[in-house]
Amino acid sequence: MTTVKFQLEPLTCPSCIKKIEGKVGKMDGVAEVNVLFNSSKVKVVYDEDKVAPEELKTVIEKLGYPVVA
Repeated sequence: MTTVKFQLEPLTCPSCIKKIEGKVGKMDGVAEVNVLFNSSKVKVVYDEDKVAPEELKTVIEKLGYPVVA
């Protein structure tokens, strides 16, 4: 398993956490996803044989949360 962290633009509501964790958490190969509201960071533990960091980033951005780093 591999871990990747994404810095998002500031999150504006706690429901953003559920939205991101729900969608990313259902992706094949994702073992764990945690969103930190106060720091607007997302940490994902995933199987690199099943999903790539770019795919994770794309899903997060399609939800409307731009990744800045």
